[in-house]
Amino acid sequence: MKRKTLYRIFAILVTASFLFAACTKENADVRLDPKLATTQLLNVTSNAATVVGFVVADGDGFTEKGVCYNTAAAPTIANNKVAYTGQATTATFNVTLTGLAYATKYYARAYATGANGTIYGEEYNFTTLPVVPTLTTAAITAITGNSASGGGNVTVAGGAEVTVRGIVFGIKPTPTVADSKTSDGKGTGAFVSALTSLKGNTTYYVRSYATNSAGTGYGPEVTFKTLVDLPVVTTAAVKDVTKVSATSGGEVTYDGGGTVTARGLAWGTSANPTITDSKIDGGAGLGAFVSNLTSLTIFTTYHVRAYATNSAGTAYGSNITFTTLANIRTWNIPGDYVAASYPGSALANWSPDKSPQVISTITSPDKLEGYVYMANGTNEWKFASQPNWDGPNYGDGGAGKLDANGGNIKSTAGYYKINADAAAMTYTAVATVWGVIGSATPGGWGDETALSYNPNSRTWTGSVHLTAAEFKFRANHDWGFNYGSSTKDAKLNAGGDNIPVTVESDYAFTLDLSRPNAYIYSANRWGVIGDATPGGWDTDTNMTWDATKKVLTVTLNLKSPGSFKFRANDGWDINYGGNLGALSAGGDNIAVTAAGNYTITFDPWALKATVTKN
Repeated sequence: MKRKTLYRIFAILVTASFLFAACTKENADVRLDPKLATTQLLNVTSNAATVVGFVVADGDGFTEKGVCYNTAAAPTIANNKVAYTGQATTATFNVTLTGLAYATKYYARAYATGANGTIYGEEYNFTTLPVVPTLTTAAITAITGNSASGGGNVTVAGGAEVTVRGIVFGIKPTPTVADSKTSDGKGTGAFVSALTSLKGNTTYYVRSYATNSAGTGYGPEVTFKTLVDLPVVTTAAVKDVTKVSATSGGEVTYDGGGTVTARGLAWGTSANPTITDSKIDGGAGLGAFVSNLTSLTIFTTYHVRAYATNSAGTAYGSNITFTTLANIRTWNIPGDYVAASYPGSALANWSPDKSPQVISTITSPDKLEGYVYMANGTNEWKFASQPNWDGPNYGDGGAGKLDANGGNIKSTAGYYKINADAAAMTYTAVATVWGVIGSATPGGWGDETALSYNPNSRTWTGSVHLTAAEFKFRANHDWGFNYGSSTKDAKLNAGGDNIPVTVESDYAFTLDLSRPNAYIYSANRWGVIGDATPGGWDTDTNMTWDATKKVLTVTLNLKSPGSFKFRANDGWDINYGGNLGALSAGGDNIAVTAAGNYTITFDPWALKATVTKN
């Protein structure tokens, strides 16, 4: 106890002794002259506390002094007491009460006994602290290679609420809540705990635990050993896919606590293949392995899974699919026409790897097709079966026959549809001129409205006024050359369905036959939109085709300040803005700096525009 505190207590008691309660006598003959105070309570724990007494005046002298206590108020020496055994002449005395019950409220006061009886100081009360819970640990059951079941029973709460309980476990003895643990409710009573994510063939140490405000208590430790678990294996990505082969494999990252006696790749044409299907042995043990799949079927979808086997069984990695390449042929068309016909490209004369191509399809692997433009008055060319001259290379064998020893094939200027049959060893090369035909076009179904070929973009372009009806693409006034769209999108197929038109307008057409067997088109009506235009940002002002200038045009009043953009088909999927000399998809709004009447032109193929104030 600090000296300053003692001095203060002493001064208060001496100068204001009238504040103390009158001493109580156990018999009527005790005089009231002696004075005693209970001054302080110290060091309360779960089973002990220290009480400080102070003798203010000892009258005729005391034969015993100490502290009495009880769980009821006004304790006397007839209840529980601890006598002070220190120096008899000291005024202040400390007495420690021991053997107290935890989490219990006690009443205590100093006492002193003399010739005239026993007197008492003021009464203090205190509550002992709680203790950690008491609990048992259940036996471990349902043991597998990676899990088990355990639990415990909180038999004594310890005088405070049990806020969490469960089991702690680890591979070292005496695990604590700092190790792996479960959380299985609160309060007293039995509970069940699930141990998961365990390692196979491993000894674990387990204790139940419960936590209250006093801390965490643990039950007795139990041990158990997991069974051998299944291995863990991953499937490698499939690569180097050809028509008849591919490469995969896997990696065994965990042996399950046992010995991996076999590993490899299971494969087949059904999902989740197993080792009862086709498999490729990849050795044994941990680590990565490579599996080469061979003798596969052309253009077939396969499934692969890595596997690993130990005494617990066989585990598999994820199921990965791949498709072998189709038996598609690609032939090149080298010749003296290439440089002149494909300006601005990397293509070159008589270089098979820098030439246009004809390609077969999955369903007809021997029949090759493609469109090739030849700009010279007279052009010479051949078929090269490889992107080099290593052959075989085919020339004119006469009467439409291909001959590995044949001379150059000669053609006049034109946009040729070239077909080759690698089985029959025949070919055709037909010059074509394309247009738009149908009930929506000016010529109806009787004749096509011509498009123009643009060597720079390698596309057929032009504008056609369409009504709300249907159209297709046709060449040479011959239904032997026609494309529609059976997929109802931008893709074309030979003899495909008619293409519907829902809005009458001038349409800008692009027909792209430059990629063999992947022919596409676009047919867009155009307008201007923006806060500078009469319709604002809500409604397009439509443009019409100027057949003389070969551009779309519109004359209208524009507001300033304001801006506009070019938009197709009354939607934002296709829109252009930015620099008038080189418009860009989704480009910036085009500013109008002065209000007035303007004529705007737009070339949807060259992506150029003009804005002229009238």
